[in-house]
Amino acid sequence: MTSLPNRGAFITGTDTGVGKTLAAASLVAALNTRGVRAAGMKPVASGSAATALGLRNADAELLLVKSARRLDGADFDYAQINPYAFAEPIAPHLAAHDSGVEIALAPITAAFTALSDQAMCVVVEGVGGWMAPLGASLMQADVARALRLPAVLVVGLRLGCINHALLSARAIRADGCELLGWIGNSVDPAMLRYEDNIAALCERIPAPCLGVLPHVGQGDSTAAVGVLTPYLYAACDVLCGD
Repeated sequence: MTSLPNRGAFITGTDTGVGKTLAAASLVAALNTRGVRAAGMKPVASGSAATALGLRNADAELLLVKSARRLDGADFDYAQINPYAFAEPIAPHLAAHDSGVEIALAPITAAFTALSDQAMCVVVEGVGGWMAPLGASLMQADVARALRLPAVLVVGLRLGCINHALLSARAIRADGCELLGWIGNSVDPAMLRYEDNIAALCERIPAPCLGVLPHVGQGDSTAAVGVLTPYLYAACDVLCGD
């Protein structure tokens, strides 16, 4: 018997720095605004700061802030949102190796299950692009398959995005994962032929566009999520449709 998919999505990107965290946090906020109790998760994060409570990653903390509260009214545990945090802002498999840690599926699936028990929908943000490795044999696809989540591809709208998006979409499907849809993020406000590029992506990516996010600059992430959230209301229906 084939396991049914979980309710939620695995957010991946065409590259690092294309706005996966803003898209994921805005999607969590949109779901909660629409009455769907949602939580965000970033299983693996590099580039974390030392605090009195241990390593904390800013992207994971943003997802925590935008997540609904647990059924008992408490905040979700940071360790469930981000099971693996590394200090150095480098590729996660390198950061894990340098820390003497092997990233494994079991802690990730356990944290995801704990979140799923308290939320109707869990939005899981990957790291880097789809093909960024997590270990000697562990890839993003392994996490998405283990969590039984479809992928949502964040496309950084800039020169070269069509090639990057189509290669990523092909890789996702080749890995046996469902591509639920894609989100465009306007990372380059001066991009030439902006609308034409979006049209080309809509024509060629074998999944629907779930929203196109405007450029918000490098300011406060929480404020940016507030601006971007309404652009992903339509995506809520796709994630939570029966």
